[in-house]
Amino acid sequence: MSAPVLDRDHLEQYTAGDAALETELFGLLSDQIDACISLMKAARSDEDWRTAVHTLKGAARGVGAMELGEACAKAEACYPDAEALQAVETASERARDAMAAVRG
Repeated sequence: MSAPVLDRDHLEQYTAGDAALETELFGLLSDQIDACISLMKAARSDEDWRTAVHTLKGAARGVGAMELGEACAKAEACYPDAEALQAVETASERARDAMAAVRG
């Protein structure tokens, strides 16, 4: 079974349905996506790659973007890997789309 793009039940545990808090968390994740993907692209070592991917994995899972979290988990051991980067980018876009749908 694949991980959900956005696990609303997981998110609800932390936000109690507070729309403003959800929006804030989504904004923070969006910023992390941008920063971490840039760091992945610029990585010159396994450590740089793993740090960026691990950071994004935690941010994604924290708000319930489980598909992105799983893509990051797989990418952690793949430096450098264009397929892993593409999988993270694809999952990131799907997470952004899901977050935008929640915000309306």
